[in-house]
Amino acid sequence: MDQVMDKTTASPLDRVTMADGLSFSRLVYGMWRVGDDADTSAAHVRAKIDACLDQGITTLDQADIYGDYTAEAILGQAFKADPALRQKVEIVTKCDIVAPCGKYADVAVKHYDTSRAHIEASVDNSLRDLGTDYIDLLLIHRPDPLMDHAETGAALDDLVKAGKIRAAGVSNFRPWDVKLLQSAMSTRLATNQIEISLARVEPFTDGDLSYHQRKDDPVMAWSPLGGGSLMTADTALTARMDALAAEFGVDRSAVAVAFLLRHPACILPVLGTNSLDRIARISDAAKVSLSRVQWFQLYEAALGREVA
Repeated sequence: MDQVMDKTTASPLDRVTMADGLSFSRLVYGMWRVGDDADTSAAHVRAKIDACLDQGITTLDQADIYGDYTAEAILGQAFKADPALRQKVEIVTKCDIVAPCGKYADVAVKHYDTSRAHIEASVDNSLRDLGTDYIDLLLIHRPDPLMDHAETGAALDDLVKAGKIRAAGVSNFRPWDVKLLQSAMSTRLATNQIEISLARVEPFTDGDLSYHQRKDDPVMAWSPLGGGSLMTADTALTARMDALAAEFGVDRSAVAVAFLLRHPACILPVLGTNSLDRIARISDAAKVSLSRVQWFQLYEAALGREVA
């Protein structure tokens, strides 16, 4: 049986239990930019997925809003071309952001919608666009100031019971937001996807990671490369990253990912790129085993000061 392992010693190729009967690859392929690629054909998308599968990366991260509400359908083409592919991967997708683009081009203002009606309609649209009859994990994308936690929680529970989603979670929620929604649910929220990286280290001390670590909840990390800034900047931090990269025979991205994997909380980095070459090297983080001293060297460089 898959178990949540000691992440200080686990390999990025190990798997993580997210819910009963559901496990994810420790590294996740993020598809928020799939619609930006010049080639969005089913064959090219399949090549990206195959490059992931070759490394043991089976979990794909989506959202209804990605690509102005087109990214799920782009991925769905690959499943429709080869229905057997769906059984080889796990799909994460998200809902609740309503932005004035794509199918919502006529809305007056960007907003969030966690009503039962919107969540259920979003899931049905995602299932249709993805060409599947179930989603492995549905996340509420952003905290909604108008969320009726009882309504939202009941909607998520009912979707799990109906088999349309295997598990539910949240994204960008603070601990109190998680507690509020969980209080109205019988299904355990599987994860919180938050921004964590060497470019954003606040979650290590602001209570976000501590809250989930205490509960043994896996945490998904979006933008683990700082939105690409960690790959292009020339700073004391990137100099330290380059020194470690040279030592381990990898590039900066592998060091940035290894920094997250070294933490004892169960962090699943979500990495997105359209380059087949870079996709093929996502698992290079497995080559990097940071000592406590090396981890703190990176952390202090990220802080720009010595720890107190």
